[in-house]
Amino acid sequence: MFRYLGSLGAIILLTSYQDIIDWISHHLLTCPFKKVFLIDCPGCGLQRSIVALLRGDFNESWHMYPATLPMLLLIGFVFVNSRINFRYGIWIVKILSGIVFLIIISSYILKIKNHQLF
Repeated sequence: MFRYLGSLGAIILLTSYQDIIDWISHHLLTCPFKKVFLIDCPGCGLQRSIVALLRGDFNESWHMYPATLPMLLLIGFVFVNSRINFRYGIWIVKILSGIVFLIIISSYILKIKNHQLF
């Protein structure tokens, strides 16, 4: 009996997780930069990329916004470093921040070059 209730609980949890992801994907914030200037900003695609990650689609997430995974790695490391305080933690944060910045700028330049700003 309890074995079936555990399976039922997992099904309900997965169903509600999918419903939450669907709700998030239908209620994304609009970009004020794009609304004013009618072109993408360097951050456009981040929300959709996170939704794709929540769905488990890493390839789609990478294509929408390549800096998402490195940015999440940076945020995770900053959180862990604030608790453990690594010896060279601040340098690692600076290096990861630089990598994320370079990915954001280079992907935006590629968008400009490939005329994908609209």
